[in-house]
Amino acid sequence: MSHALWLAFGRVPGLGPVRQKALWQRFGSVAACFGHGSAELAGLGLSEAQIGALRKAPEDLLSAEDRRWLANPDNSICSLEDSDYPALLRVLPDAPAYLHLRGRRELLGRAALAIVGSRRPTPSGRANAQAFAASLGRAGLIIVSGLALGIDGAAHEGALDTGTIAVLATGPDVIYPREHLELAHRLLENGLLISEQAPGTGPRSGLFPRRNRLISGLSLGVLVVEAALQSGSLITARLALEQGREVFAIPGSIHSPLSRGPHSLIRQGAKLVETSQDILEELGPLFQARQELQRDAAATQAPPDPQERAVWDALHQDTLSLEEISERCGLTLSALSAILLSMEIQGFIAPCPGGRFCRLSGPS
Repeated sequence: MSHALWLAFGRVPGLGPVRQKALWQRFGSVAACFGHGSAELAGLGLSEAQIGALRKAPEDLLSAEDRRWLANPDNSICSLEDSDYPALLRVLPDAPAYLHLRGRRELLGRAALAIVGSRRPTPSGRANAQAFAASLGRAGLIIVSGLALGIDGAAHEGALDTGTIAVLATGPDVIYPREHLELAHRLLENGLLISEQAPGTGPRSGLFPRRNRLISGLSLGVLVVEAALQSGSLITARLALEQGREVFAIPGSIHSPLSRGPHSLIRQGAKLVETSQDILEELGPLFQARQELQRDAAATQAPPDPQERAVWDALHQDTLSLEEISERCGLTLSALSAILLSMEIQGFIAPCPGGRFCRLSGPS
């Protein structure tokens, strides 16, 4: 039933991810967001249409596309209430409240790198994207891209054997562009399709920049292969910088318009790369820590130390400040600082933007 609740929540008109997350935190669960009186909901600044939707039975909000999605056992939902919701994504202020998934859900917990670029690349650009994806995939990184024509498609192709995630700007049941329908089917054999859009949602221009924040948000870094100066790939790179991710760029000919995007990024501080090893060396300890966390996930369900377990339980699905954790656990700030450092070293938690902390893994 929880999957149906999230799909119904997504059908509340005009309720974006920030407001969805705020309501979820206010009421404690998605189920508790439904069934309140008009006065209580109006006090939260909701519109009449939103209040009307939240007062309905959740199943009355579901569309035919939602019901078809739920009827397929190969489809699933990953929400903020799930322990395997991607930790890198969870800390973003506009993180989706839930994601539609098709394929290998376990890839959400793997260290990932995004590869993006032009929809009309040169032959060498396409070959570079595929080669970098294959090499980085063999090194242990999951390759993330947007299933677009050109560089995106080449990156997915290169990582088909090692694991790749395609982030859709459409609903999870709508493959766009249609030229990549076969690639999407091949990708599902060893990869994952992700969308935050409701089932049945077709391609619209405003959804692609929103998709781009998820491509960078799921990844440790973003590699731009070829891109013009006015390119969606540069939007992804800018979002990556805002999210605290690494940005890499492959240089090209000074005579090619598709080199101008990467060269502009390099001038702004992106790392110039010539081989996949350049990326692995730059990611360095961060990549190694993610790999060790993946290997040890089964052994790190929760800390055995009672005080660390109290902090673990306090964090639950939230990102909290030092003061908020102290208040929940009844620990002094000095004692808590030492505990947090120990937990970070062990891989139980991670520092987040704004001096906050979140879990890295937890009981399923």
